[in-house]
Amino acid sequence: MVLGANPSLGMLVASIALMLGGVLSLVVLVAVYLRVSAVSHGIALIGLALALMGAFGAVAHGGYDLANVLNPPAVDVITDAGLPSPVDPRGLLTFGVSGLGLLVLAAEARRSRALSQRVSSLGVVLGLMLVVVYLGRLIVLAPTNLLVAVPAAITGVILAPLFYVWLGLELRGR
Repeated sequence: MVLGANPSLGMLVASIALMLGGVLSLVVLVAVYLRVSAVSHGIALIGLALALMGAFGAVAHGGYDLANVLNPPAVDVITDAGLPSPVDPRGLLTFGVSGLGLLVLAAEARRSRALSQRVSSLGVVLGLMLVVVYLGRLIVLAPTNLLVAVPAAITGVILAPLFYVWLGLELRGR
């Protein structure tokens, strides 16, 4: 684990990944919105708005962390006091709002058959898992606690890459 062996390198990689993930997800989520909006404009717009807020929150959160890694503050009052990030408290935007947005878009894509049932069902599961990760960070707090770490690992290492690759292949094929 990078964070355990080299915490500053781990934070650097995590910060950049968070920022890139937020930016890259925008392209995909807009493509899903365009598919779903042809059938259900209002619900699709709500899903896109939530997903965009989550993506921008992830970019801001990653940028905040990156700024602190590259130029560490002399005193980090927020971290030292155990306070949540003022940019994205406990992952509210990165996980909670992003998860809700994806859940709405994927559920509507499934209902309207704008995407295949398998891809849209995986999107629903990923959206739910993102919300679970947020709730874990909100309630349990410690990211190393198994109740937080296991869902986060399953979501980040398995479900999200699988969903986005499969979705990309489906969008490219149509």
